[in-house]
Amino acid sequence: MTLERDMPYQAPTTDHAYSGVLSRRVMAFIVDYLLIAILWVPAAVVVFFLGIATLGLAFFLYPVLYFIVAGFYFGFSIGGTAQASPGMRMFGLRMLRTDGLKIDFLTALVHLALFWLFNSLLTPLVLLVGLFTDRKRLLHDFLIGAVVVREEARY
Repeated sequence: MTLERDMPYQAPTTDHAYSGVLSRRVMAFIVDYLLIAILWVPAAVVVFFLGIATLGLAFFLYPVLYFIVAGFYFGFSIGGTAQASPGMRMFGLRMLRTDGLKIDFLTALVHLALFWLFNSLLTPLVLLVGLFTDRKRLLHDFLIGAVVVREEARY
């Protein structure tokens, strides 16, 4: 028996599915990075005690700890059943692949890495791409074959 959650889902073609997506993505980004900052604190405490237990070997994780926490955060949330991070869910967004398959953990990590790469090179100008595309897709969305839609457009 095939459940609805296992069925491929094609991205909607209506304009309503993409209206307001860019502004909602910016707000979701802010919420998500605040949540990651909150999650970073207990991760830092764990690394501290691991560093003591390993006689300092685990302390090398501190410079990249924020990236590790963000990777797990986005990998498990966007790559999970909701196909959206908590910030995206708060603003009624969902990420879909254009080929209809679900986004997995690795695809979510690649999306995040491309976002950081393009944001470091282009700063917030990376959002300008979304103003000129028909489905408000950003450069890193194009590269992994994803689109962000409003959740209510799914029904």
